[in-house]
Amino acid sequence: MKYELVIASFGPGSDSSIHIDAANESEALSQARGIGLSVLSIRMIGESLKDNSSRIQFSLLQFSQEFLALLHAGMNMYEAVATLASKERRPGALRLLRDILSQLESGAGLSDALASKPSIFPDIYVATIRAAERSGDVPMALTRFIEYQAQLESIKKKVVAAAVYPCSLFAVGTGVTLFLLCYVVPRFSGVYQGSGRDIPWLSQQLLLLGKAISANGGVLGVVVVTLVVAFIWALLNHRYRSVLISRLLLLPILDAKAAEFRLARFYRAVSLLLYSGIPVSKGLSMAEQLLNSEQQLRLARARQAVVEGQPLSVALVANELATPIAESLLKVGERTGRLGDMFERAARFHDEEFGRWVEIASRLIEPALMTFMGLLIGGIVVLMYMPIFDLAGALG
Repeated sequence: MKYELVIASFGPGSDSSIHIDAANESEALSQARGIGLSVLSIRMIGESLKDNSSRIQFSLLQFSQEFLALLHAGMNMYEAVATLASKERRPGALRLLRDILSQLESGAGLSDALASKPSIFPDIYVATIRAAERSGDVPMALTRFIEYQAQLESIKKKVVAAAVYPCSLFAVGTGVTLFLLCYVVPRFSGVYQGSGRDIPWLSQQLLLLGKAISANGGVLGVVVVTLVVAFIWALLNHRYRSVLISRLLLLPILDAKAAEFRLARFYRAVSLLLYSGIPVSKGLSMAEQLLNSEQQLRLARARQAVVEGQPLSVALVANELATPIAESLLKVGERTGRLGDMFERAARFHDEEFGRWVEIASRLIEPALMTFMGLLIGGIVVLMYMPIFDLAGALG
């Protein structure tokens, strides 16, 4: 990154500026002071003004696993980050780790250094590390976060794996249907028109559709290609992918399951924060980002009820933020003082239930989609050949 530093010189009105390449402001100030300059102000210039951290290829789970392994090996936090930076080959990730190192060198805590990169290190991660720094047990906090993140990744992989085959089947079936309508049906239409025979009404409609598609093939091709490109671009763009997923989850069955999945993530995050020593009210507030807007409003009412002295389980149930299983577990946690453990158990129960639902849904969707595609393609073929069947019957 390039910084412009305004430095003091002798004489009135003689202040000047210099440009320094550095990983962050602290490093730029250190370089200037190292050569005897008195810095009045500093600012980033050029392309480095843009925060590109959201586009850095950086796996938080992999970083946490490797960082934890180095800490268990006996390294301190600075040595562990330096070791990770020394093996990094991706420019963006290397700059990120060097920036963290620079802040550690200047005396900042690890949590403060991570908090300066909110697009990479979420608030829950930073809060967990900050609480662990106070208790001196960063490895345990990392272990719990790795378990938390690994469970989320496992659920995502199940969903993606369950969606691959139906999406592939739908794409192939759609391609075959378009091929029949755009190429095969128009040629049958020409044959039947020259025969001078009446053909069944359904076959007529199919042939008319084929002729219309053939006559406007160029426009249809442009529209199809545009839609496919737009869909792929939306999937690759994080913002529009989120919009597509949120619209898909508004479907009746998916809406209820998505709400349960968000609650499971919320329970696991609260458990992680409680294990780190963060108070319940603050933990609920920090984990609210995992809920949708309606659930966040209900959570705000639940937090207010807890502040007023209502038991947590009662407040969550009253605001529809606790399933019957979660309610029972949280009541046990309140009696035994093990709320963190009970939140984790509730999250694990709902994750397992969601995984079973994904497996059952995929087993039902695959044959249903295959049947639909088979009937559609088979229907087109039968309608194309129906006049030939009639002709063969007449000859017989």
